[in-house]
Amino acid sequence: MAKLVFGSNLSLDGYVDHQEFGPDAALFRHWIEQVRDATGSIYGRQMYEVMRYWDDDHPEWTPDLRDFATAWRSQPKWVVSRSLTSVGPNATLVADDVEAVVLGLKAGLTGEIHVGGPGLAGSLTELGLIDEYRLYFHPVVLGRGKPFFSGPRPRLRLVASDRIGGDAIRLTYVPG
Repeated sequence: MAKLVFGSNLSLDGYVDHQEFGPDAALFRHWIEQVRDATGSIYGRQMYEVMRYWDDDHPEWTPDLRDFATAWRSQPKWVVSRSLTSVGPNATLVADDVEAVVLGLKAGLTGEIHVGGPGLAGSLTELGLIDEYRLYFHPVVLGRGKPFFSGPRPRLRLVASDRIGGDAIRLTYVPG
């Protein structure tokens, strides 16, 4: 059975904003390995549109950026959206009955399925489908943006903490 994992970089005050700060080199390598080892990813429309950047090669990319793109392109993706009519390579559009689709993915696959985007993660949290939360805190205070947790917060139990790279601390929680 697959495990559904929501993890993201966030500010100390709990906001996710991919434009305001990014990972250092060590944390970026960590993200490459996370993506490479994942069974697949499930995205909401907005996060999928952000991630589509990795579908096209860019001449200015470093080797690490190319490695991330290769890992991202190779994994299956499921995109939850009622407004999109098509999705890119190696992706499947999920327009209806998200709960049944996610339960089917969890039952039919092994490994980790990553959840992309706090909006979708909030919906999946409400359904009780997320098995693990990985919060990668950065030494930044934003005071605005999308919160990591939207809507009701589940009761959580800390299972691990570790420093990754020079500035990020990862806290790993499971519903408890």
